[in-house]
Amino acid sequence: MSAGPSAVDAGDTAWLLAATALVLLMTPGLALFYGGMVRSKSVLNMLMMSFVSIALVTVVWLLAGYALAFDHDAGGLGLIGNLSHLGMHGIGPADATGHVPTMLFAAFQLSFAIITAALISGAVADRARFGAWVVFVLVWTLAVYVPVAHWVFGTGGWISAKLHALDFAGGTVVEVCSGASGLALALVLGPRLGFRKDAMRPHNLPLVLLGAGLLWFGWFGFNAGSALGANGLAAAAFLNTQAAGCAGLLGWLAVEKRRDGHATTLGAASGSVAGLVAITPSCGSVDLLGAVVVGLTAGVLCSYAVSWKFRWGVDDSLDVVGVHLMGGIVGTLLIGLLATSAMTGGREGLLYGGGLGQLGRQAVAVAAVGVYAFATTYGIGKAIDRLMGFRASEDEERTGLDLTVHAETAYDHGVLTHGTSHGLLHPASAAGVPRTPFAQDRSPQG
Repeated sequence: MSAGPSAVDAGDTAWLLAATALVLLMTPGLALFYGGMVRSKSVLNMLMMSFVSIALVTVVWLLAGYALAFDHDAGGLGLIGNLSHLGMHGIGPADATGHVPTMLFAAFQLSFAIITAALISGAVADRARFGAWVVFVLVWTLAVYVPVAHWVFGTGGWISAKLHALDFAGGTVVEVCSGASGLALALVLGPRLGFRKDAMRPHNLPLVLLGAGLLWFGWFGFNAGSALGANGLAAAAFLNTQAAGCAGLLGWLAVEKRRDGHATTLGAASGSVAGLVAITPSCGSVDLLGAVVVGLTAGVLCSYAVSWKFRWGVDDSLDVVGVHLMGGIVGTLLIGLLATSAMTGGREGLLYGGGLGQLGRQAVAVAAVGVYAFATTYGIGKAIDRLMGFRASEDEERTGLDLTVHAETAYDHGVLTHGTSHGLLHPASAAGVPRTPFAQDRSPQG
């Protein structure tokens, strides 16, 4: 970090201000995306899990998270930053990181931390106690996200500075980390009542598409903003993001049409997100053709991955593992195949003559982040479950968390559903709508 107003570039600052706002918008977008995918009796709870994450992570980040993630390395091992700027102490308007104010850089990185925590909520939708979720977010941000952010993004972090793995905008920090953490927490809480038996279709697909659109919009800030400047690299990351999102959407729909006979709106939303997830680490390393390959590969593989939970009996409610963990792995590993020197400034992937070295480094980064996030999250989840109980009661789950936890409902259930408050059914279920093969694969995610 350098000081002095002369270090700040007005154009770079203006772009990063806009990018930060775009990424912050992604968490409300995620709330709508997730909210539409759950059943109507728990939609407000799903929205609240994302919105409360904004407040909780912000407090943790400003008190200690930023310092631990982005201060100079403590001990020289690349594991964690020091606390010289605890509580943002000593950082003023004149201080700069690169060509932008350090305060703005901290806010930009804060937006990443917020959405990473919120993503995990999709793995435990419909069954997590809200108070336990609050405690989890506070502890998880410091114990899991902050160290991983230092490894990859921080000064002297071991993955970036020692391993020399490439991750432009957070394929490991955000996607692999949230996906592995979601898997661990889903195992701690166990499956929802009726998992693999009852139809649990998304209750509001227009809401899902609205959320997906806001996520896609915000992702340009996520990826292009990570260039930290209004420059050619930001433009390339922007275009790569668009190409990969479109390729992911088309790849998912192609699999759906072949497998199930239908190309669905939920598939379009999920496929676009899968492509955007996968291009996150690689948008600054691959060319436009590489971006299409990354997005298409993610759309195809993630569309199959979301059904694996039924084989393994792991109730990842909203496919955090199938989309974010799988997509993050795909995008991070493909850097080792498709990276070009024109984008990276030197390093190349295997298919461009770079050998196996970069692919190996990418694999080590994925494995390290995935194992650490899974093991630590599992321990945190188990501790919270033992101390205060993480799983909602059976009666609360059957009635719906909106009413039992928040004393509110999103809709008039007397109009939109049939049955009592202890046995609410979605109108499609009550009307006896036949279940398509696609619905059998993914209906329990909502």
